[in-house]
Amino acid sequence: MRETAASEIRRHELAAFLRHRREHITPERVGLPRGARRRTPGLRREEVAHLSAVGVTWYTWLEQARDIQVSVQVLDALARTLLLDPSERAHLFQLAGTPDPAPPATCPSVTPAMRALLEQMEPYPACVQNSRYDILAHNRTYGLLLCDLAAVPPEDLNCMILSYTNEQWRSSIVHLEDVTRTMAARFRGAMAGHLAEPAWKTLLKRLRESSPDFQEAWDRHEVVAPTSKRKEFRNAYVGRLTVDHTDLWLSPEAGPRMVTYVPADEESRQRLEKLHAIALEREARA
Repeated sequence: MRETAASEIRRHELAAFLRHRREHITPERVGLPRGARRRTPGLRREEVAHLSAVGVTWYTWLEQARDIQVSVQVLDALARTLLLDPSERAHLFQLAGTPDPAPPATCPSVTPAMRALLEQMEPYPACVQNSRYDILAHNRTYGLLLCDLAAVPPEDLNCMILSYTNEQWRSSIVHLEDVTRTMAARFRGAMAGHLAEPAWKTLLKRLRESSPDFQEAWDRHEVVAPTSKRKEFRNAYVGRLTVDHTDLWLSPEAGPRMVTYVPADEESRQRLEKLHAIALEREARA
């Protein structure tokens, strides 16, 4: 009974939110003519439905708080039609009771203080990742550790995608097969708690379709827990690096974490300092 009441409240909140956003968007903002006879302060329901490629009746039911199922594709289309910012988009999906399939560009864990801490880690490479391996933030040294992250499209800023599909990233990992196999096993273990979430399913589908190596590793059904370990990289700017990898968890759950690489020997320390200097020089020229 309590769950049913909560669901009804969410539907009414969703209906009110959609109606409010629709009424506060002028036709000109979405490329529609205003017309002389328009009485609606913003967009009409049929205009939102048309721009979102959904039926007018179906969209009307949404604004009437009817008990209907809403797909992630429709929610994504509505978010774009109604020009929602990231916070409003997150609110839309939360009201609909559906996980957002598009990973956000920012993370609540990546505060200004956290970014300052990443900088303070330099010259040692460090980044913030979530359990899906999305790179949420990184310092300048990490930005040149395995490839030039500044040249990577935002949708590819994911260590799984990079480790299985980006040749420069892959060539920088000394023990590539062992590393990628372990990553696939960690990813399988983490995904057990997110099996129904579209963002996880989308990433898995992309990896399986784009990398035979990942498909082979995935079919092993191996699972490993996160551990700290020594890693070796071939950096394009300073040569071979031996570092100790540590995950610093940012919450009690195995979610966002700061990933750090500390030099394992004096030669690696000097080379990381040189890599940091190169990153600073590149930043100054940009």
